[in-house]
Amino acid sequence: MTSDLVRYARRGTASIVTLSGEIDLANAPTIGREIVDVVPGDGAVLIDLTGVSFLDSAGVRLLDALVGDLDDHGRVVRFVVGETGAARMTLQLCAFRDDLLATDLDKAAEELND
Repeated sequence: MTSDLVRYARRGTASIVTLSGEIDLANAPTIGREIVDVVPGDGAVLIDLTGVSFLDSAGVRLLDALVGDLDDHGRVVRFVVGETGAARMTLQLCAFRDDLLATDLDKAAEELND
């Protein structure tokens, strides 16, 4: 089951997790558990952050932990952050891996399914 902050879909072989609202110390652990619960054990994972209005350091740590876990299991992950927005700004300020950031959901999904 997912909350109002986490939605799940499948596009081809890729899992798409859409996050919205604020991701902070109060809810990051719950969001992380929800993501783990809804994402199957195979295929690429695309996390859409364009609907995130606030992302603090706990949210950044959550995303970093997801990258590490998925990478350990040989899975590709991308974060859709759009051209502007809170998530994009925060991740860039934290020098988050730029190679994991995408601006367009459809294009990123297409690339992951190739």
